[in-house]
Parts: sequence; C-alpha cells; structure tokens
Amino acid sequence: MTDPTPSDLHDARVEKVDLAAVLDGLDEFWSQRVVGEANGTLLKVAKGTGSTLWHSHDDQDETFLVMSGRLVVQLRDRDVTLDPGEMFIVPRGVEHCPIAPDEARFLILGTSITSNAAGGKPAWSARPASA
Repeated sequence: MTDPTPSDLHDARVEKVDLAAVLDGLDEFWSQRVVGEANGTLLKVAKGTGSTLWHSHDDQDETFLVMSGRLVVQLRDRDVTLDPGEMFIVPRGVEHCPIAPDEARFLILGTSITSNAAGGKPAWSARPASA
C-alpha cells in the first residue's frame, strides 16, 4: 500500500480528526503524522520528549502550536518557550532545536513534509497502524 498524497487528504477533509487519538497512536517521539491539508499547508501532529538535533528548513517556515506539555524551541540567539495554546513560527532557513522537558504534544504546519530531526520520515494518519 502506498502512502496517501496531500491531494488524497484534501478529498477527506470534510471529516473531523481526533487529534488525541492520532497522537496516542504515535509510537515514536518526534515522528510526525499528517492529519490534513488546507490551502497547500500540511497539518501534522507530533509528540516529543527530550530533544531533536539542530536543523533548518530552507524551503519553508515551520509553525509549532502546542496542545499539551511545554515545548522549548531553541534558536541560536534565544529560547522560545511554548505552553498549551501558544504558537511560534520558525522562519525558513533559521536553525532550531525543539526540546520537550516532559512529553509535549503539538501541531506542526508547513507547506511540505519535513523529515523529523531524528532522521525518520513522517507517517500518514491514513496508514494502518500495522504498516
């Protein structure tokens, strides 16, 4: 079975998405799961604890919206601490390193899929759990 494309998600966007259930189904920290697409922007959820590696995205901005826990987005010149309901946009090309002191759950918005900083690729929510 192949992964659905963003256009496949476009066709299914009239359905509601239980973000908590999708997050509960993630078995790896910092692994992203695409949950929708709107106007060319992919909506992805992830959960994290500890930190990722320093990285940047030359092709897009990356927006973090924290749903639970605390996420610290380290930049080279400062740290940005995000609590539930807060968001931060990392401009394209800016090095950053997300850190979660304890488990954090968050939504990531971007125009394309970004590999997680640990080296894996994001999963699609439509993929069966056993795949």
